[in-house]
Amino acid sequence: MAPTVILLPLLTFIAVLVGGVTASPSLKKSATTVSHNLNYTQASSATGSGRARVKHRTTSAYGNISPTKVSRFSKTVKPTEATTRAPKPTEGSTKPLKDTTFKPTPVTRAPKRTTVKPFESKGTTKTQKPTVKWTELSTKPLKPTTVKPTLPSTKTTTTPVRFNTEDLNENIDKNVERRVWNTQKSEEPPVFECPPLGLESLKVKDSQIHASSYQRMGLGPHRGRLNIQSGVEDGDIYDGAWCAQYKDQKQWLQIDAKKLTRFTAVILQGRSSIWSLDYVETFKVQVSNDTIKWKPCMNGTEEAVFEGNTDSETPVLAILPKPAVAQYIRINPQTWFKNGTICLRAEIMGCELPDPNNIYPWQADEGTKDKLDFRHHNYKEMRKLMKSVNEMCPDITRIYSIGKSYMGLKLYVMEISDNPGKHELGEPEFRYVAGMHGNEVLGRELLLNLMEYICQEYKRGNQRIVHLVKETRIHLLPSMNPDGYEMSYKKGSELSGWSLGRYSYEGIDMNHNFADLNTVMWDAIELETDKSKLINHYFPIPEYYASEDAMVAPETRAVISWMQTIPFVLSANLHGGELVVTYPFDMTKDWAPREHTPTPDESFFRWLSTVYASTNHVMSNPDRRPCHNEDFLRYNNIINGANWHTVPGSMNDFSYLHTNCFEVTVELSCDKFPHASELPEEWENNKESLLVYMEQVHRGIKGVVKDKDTEAGISDAIIKVDDIDHHIRSAFDGDFWRLLNPGDYDVTVTAEGYFPATRSCRVEYEHYPTICDFHLTKTPKQRLREILAKGGKIPKDLQLRLRQLRIRKLRASTKLINQRRASQQRRARRAHN
Repeated sequence: MAPTVILLPLLTFIAVLVGGVTASPSLKKSATTVSHNLNYTQASSATGSGRARVKHRTTSAYGNISPTKVSRFSKTVKPTEATTRAPKPTEGSTKPLKDTTFKPTPVTRAPKRTTVKPFESKGTTKTQKPTVKWTELSTKPLKPTTVKPTLPSTKTTTTPVRFNTEDLNENIDKNVERRVWNTQKSEEPPVFECPPLGLESLKVKDSQIHASSYQRMGLGPHRGRLNIQSGVEDGDIYDGAWCAQYKDQKQWLQIDAKKLTRFTAVILQGRSSIWSLDYVETFKVQVSNDTIKWKPCMNGTEEAVFEGNTDSETPVLAILPKPAVAQYIRINPQTWFKNGTICLRAEIMGCELPDPNNIYPWQADEGTKDKLDFRHHNYKEMRKLMKSVNEMCPDITRIYSIGKSYMGLKLYVMEISDNPGKHELGEPEFRYVAGMHGNEVLGRELLLNLMEYICQEYKRGNQRIVHLVKETRIHLLPSMNPDGYEMSYKKGSELSGWSLGRYSYEGIDMNHNFADLNTVMWDAIELETDKSKLINHYFPIPEYYASEDAMVAPETRAVISWMQTIPFVLSANLHGGELVVTYPFDMTKDWAPREHTPTPDESFFRWLSTVYASTNHVMSNPDRRPCHNEDFLRYNNIINGANWHTVPGSMNDFSYLHTNCFEVTVELSCDKFPHASELPEEWENNKESLLVYMEQVHRGIKGVVKDKDTEAGISDAIIKVDDIDHHIRSAFDGDFWRLLNPGDYDVTVTAEGYFPATRSCRVEYEHYPTICDFHLTKTPKQRLREILAKGGKIPKDLQLRLRQLRIRKLRASTKLINQRRASQQRRARRAHN
């Protein structure tokens, strides 16, 4: 009789409880669902120095925006659906390629956040020009085709997704080859008889450059270097060229090669300025051994007059009719832009002759002792090198592709691990990304050299490399923007200029092309009154970003899919054109031009940046001169990205706010496209930095979150560190990694359907992580839900626990009813009296 008495009310309570479980918003809501009051803001990609911003908000019954409006980005396309941006070629088409370069319309930000809808709903007139669509299908081969990657849900999947291994023995698709490389003319860059002296790379010191006159210090001879960049304002000490004080044919710029040199060519460029237009149209060249007697370069019996520039940015090559041997060389302008003045930037091509006084010529510095392939690799050569590394070390390497570029070139990744192709429990995932800007090529070559070096040293038994490979899963993406690289490569290292190849084929700057989650976060903080509803990690991608009208490069989508698929812990994005390491946030609040904007992990980001900068041979040199218009030595060669210049939609910020991964940007050299002869020295400058930065992935704490009863890993558990307002999540096997500086931390783990658990974890100074495992206990509701889902029988301990909950609930409701009755009786008495 007792069981029946217990079970009748118990079953009634279960029915009520199950109904509550089913309808509970807290159980229905995704772990990544943002607060009801989140506002989604769009920052359009910047394709030049200007940046545009459009703000988009929607309203619903829930508040400023409905949680259902958050896109998970994986439902926008089927996994096998091939997509291309309109207009696209079709099979057999002979129409020429159309210009699909994106030109954003600047929108001024109001002092207060205002609402501007970037896209109207269907059936209404759009206020903006129609943009190319990336969901239209095409099968014609004469124009670029792109397979759109499927972006998985932000919520971690229960089983890992695997990128298929690429067979580089297969030939490149003929349609892609025809689009990218015109086989009817030479696509190889010009080959120079001699390398550059090093005006652009700063190998030539300021003291070696002199001039007949100059207008002021900011336009002095030391500024006459190829591709040197000026600041925003003219008139400071960092201007964009050497400019003569006088306008006559007696002006000259002189370079001292320090040694007897065989001069073969001169490369000239105009002044870098957004306010002035100055360049030299024709010039003469003279050489000397003592700066007293000067010999002109002759063209037969007459003094040679070389053609110069027709604009201020395009480099122009002038080959000397006959190489001249001397120590000094002068550039003597003859004519210049009629509305401007004499201004130029230059590079000199020359071969250093053997020094007869050097009795030990074989001891000349070769840059490095490592036997690596030091040359520039186009797409075809890159495939060959990656294939050779994979064949040399098949047990620790694997090549896979994360997607395709707009022109159809694959985005190859080299995976290095003792168990390639598999995520091992507790082993952190690391990535290097290079070539986001196609003309910043040093990162590409460094990663190709790095994969060669790791393979060679692993086979030699180098214990540092062996330990790194066995304890870390490394992913190297040498070229995120292969289309842009091929454009720059065809011009060559000295003639590609400052921006050719920077953007994608469509004209998109990928460093501004990721979803702007910073504004999502700051809007939520500003508008949400209940701070407990705010999230601080795994911000979902706004719906507009996944729409057909969003101008998002296929390369960007591929990288986002890659980020969401693999639980990366640490990353670095390799750029060029400066010498500095920048860390998040890259975007300022309220669109200030520059302002220090730290993350909750500011101290660890500063440590990561310092690790790379302090071990880089050039950055750590206290005597080096600034590259262009910023002196980063005063910041110890590291800076908060937003404090340099604001970058909305950066990969660093997106990685931090949307995934667990910490990422910095490394500006590797003053010269974006160094000459091949400089690559050995650049490798030696960065080798130790690349290795020691990878080793930082093992700092902090790591562990596995498991179910206390089943020992199964719990995915998507939230790991909170006290006093750091940024959480991370466990991966699909329940393992997690939290990067932290040395110290004592209280760590709390929560998961849906489990009781929270807290423990103290100490991070030591050693180069290995502290193990902090967690075992979580299911809540009674979670146990009941799983039992009922399986159609099982409720165990006695759970029946007892549910009865206790029922009694507690009845007592609470009875107490509340009694309080209400008492209150009503008191009001009735007062009314009667």
